[in-house]
Amino acid sequence: MWKSVGELSCDDYVKAGLTLEDAKGFDKLVRDVISTAIETDPRDQWKALVDESVLKPWHPHPLHQLLYYSVYSNWDSSALGPPLYWFPSPSHSKSTNLGKLMETHGPRLLGPSYKNPLESFELFRRFSVEYPEVYWSVVIDELSLVFHTPPRCILDKSKPGGTWLPDAVLNIAECCLMPSSHPKKEDDSVAVVWRNEGFDDSPVSQMTLKELREQVMLVANAIGGSFEKGDTIAIDMPMTVDAVIIYLAIILAGCIVVSIADSFAAKEIATRLKISKAKGIFTQDYILRGGRRFPLYSRVVEAAPSKVIVLPASGTELRVQLREQDISWMDFLSSAKTHLSGENYYRPIHLPVDSVINILFSSGTTGEPKAIPWTQLSPIRSACDGWAHLDVQVGNTYCWPTNLGWVMGPTLIFSCFLTGATLALYQGSPLGRGFGKFVQDAGVTVLGTVPSLVKTWKRTNCMEGLNWTKIKYFATTGEASNVDDVLWLSSKAYYKPVIECCGGTELASSYIIGSPLQPQAFGAFSTPSMTTRIIIFDENGVPYPDDQPCTGEVGLFPQHLGATDRLLNANHDEVYFKGMPMYKETQLRRHGDIVKRTVGGYYNVQGRADDTMNLGGIKTSSIEIERVCDQADECILETAAVSLTPPNGGPELLVIFAVLKEGFKKQSEEELKMKLSRTIQKDRNPLFKVSFVKIVPEFPRTASNKLLRRVLRDQMKQELLSFRSRI
Repeated sequence: MWKSVGELSCDDYVKAGLTLEDAKGFDKLVRDVISTAIETDPRDQWKALVDESVLKPWHPHPLHQLLYYSVYSNWDSSALGPPLYWFPSPSHSKSTNLGKLMETHGPRLLGPSYKNPLESFELFRRFSVEYPEVYWSVVIDELSLVFHTPPRCILDKSKPGGTWLPDAVLNIAECCLMPSSHPKKEDDSVAVVWRNEGFDDSPVSQMTLKELREQVMLVANAIGGSFEKGDTIAIDMPMTVDAVIIYLAIILAGCIVVSIADSFAAKEIATRLKISKAKGIFTQDYILRGGRRFPLYSRVVEAAPSKVIVLPASGTELRVQLREQDISWMDFLSSAKTHLSGENYYRPIHLPVDSVINILFSSGTTGEPKAIPWTQLSPIRSACDGWAHLDVQVGNTYCWPTNLGWVMGPTLIFSCFLTGATLALYQGSPLGRGFGKFVQDAGVTVLGTVPSLVKTWKRTNCMEGLNWTKIKYFATTGEASNVDDVLWLSSKAYYKPVIECCGGTELASSYIIGSPLQPQAFGAFSTPSMTTRIIIFDENGVPYPDDQPCTGEVGLFPQHLGATDRLLNANHDEVYFKGMPMYKETQLRRHGDIVKRTVGGYYNVQGRADDTMNLGGIKTSSIEIERVCDQADECILETAAVSLTPPNGGPELLVIFAVLKEGFKKQSEEELKMKLSRTIQKDRNPLFKVSFVKIVPEFPRTASNKLLRRVLRDQMKQELLSFRSRI
């Protein structure tokens, strides 16, 4: 139980890590600042403390905890909504991308109802939902899009769901690479900055827009000589400068990128190559992480692709023996150089806007991953949401440790290059101080994360002494945030906002998110994204009123620019629409999340409506995990996999329930946990971690013999709560 802020004394500050002398000065400062707050509203008290920079990034975390939790010690979230920690100022709001747009167009679009970006944000967002074609007509102009053939309109409503930018023809990679006056991108603008792990004291490397364009055109030329327009070409490598160049080059050449995460086992790589019918794959000989080398080419070869182009992880020489049909990166590029003829030696392949340019994968509730095609509309959506909600703009340096196999890899590329921001890449592990020093040295202003990464930074204290105060926004996605972890993160930049993002590969965006024009609460989403309307409905499919606090499954309105209208290996309508309720004669689109809307209109994601799990930011299914676990040891009869959110919030925990065969030696749960962990990490994903194993005599089932995972999940929740109450 925390004291109220008025009850804190020097002794409390000493216990939180200050010297006695510093504690006396700090105590006086806190009391002076708190006294200026309006009455005793905790929000005003916290805002005053942040505005006066009372808490410094270098102060010990227990001090930050003490002040924040003491300010809000008597806060009733059920009646007042989540406690707020960041408040936009009127002056700051007018300098944001969306604020400037509202100041320019708000009076015309909203009439006398428009006041200013802060007071009119929700009104403008609702306008964007009712008139999405008007919103997109002004926002698309903010990106460096060059149409070879312009669209005849923004939205054609003649068909169900509508057709976005009909008849438009362009190449989205070309838009990323060409100079533009708005946003201001010049040939000598810095397009990419990067640093290799292990070279933490070396200058940050950089590449101008012209240099990037030349490199992409060189690779596109080589691709054009080895592949045909429309071929699918995979990338399975870390997100390096070379990977970004290859990604853009494949699209520039009129081919389709198949995105595969470099953490996958050979069987998973093979599945994705087969589904996408990839004609070739780019990869590396090894992955370099933490001073160690991990084989990658050998894993790719085990997946049996027809052609592999292999890059060296370091230097120019490969450290592997290639198969006869494979080719080294240098030999691949040499074939392109024989055809060069001046700076503009490669003419991009222009394609209709609804042409597929990227195939990504998202595991659903079946054993096979869904193959999700991105058209050229998807990057437009991704970049526009980054522009509006993360305020990505010219002069920003945007970093998000990710991979091209996950949705944030392509999203990061397009959010930078279509808005004129600089892409920042750390070519190594983001877990340690080296990454943090790169963030400091590269002058990163927008930093994306996942909660498990933040948890590691906080636990190891590896970022101590670094200066992250150039950061203006943090972002986080992939899994639920732990409040104390994001408190730690925000404190590293004088409490800049941590924008929570929740969406999906199939949406190319977030459906709920934060906004720089709204106060923010730790671990909560403050708004549906621009133009997105969500409906929360109960177990009978009955929608709750839009302004009512509630908890239920979320449904999305289907008229969503950039969202999928097809899947390669599944029935799109069955996956996203079958069984969903109607709302005002419109069938809602499924996303599968259980969402809580709080007092004050904030949102928390409570988990999945089905048995899909979110492990370390990667969505997978119970069936996929169980299929592997059932084969992990001969003593296992059957397993059931569930995930649950810890009582204090944070990433989902994987729990395996096991029924053992009769006649086998009884194993301890800890021993079985080690076996199951090794099997899952080998055959599914090395990032997955088993938190608990429970050996049970049998599983609860329905009358038709269906496994009741929900019952097992509830039992484990009760055990965790009981254990927590005893410590």
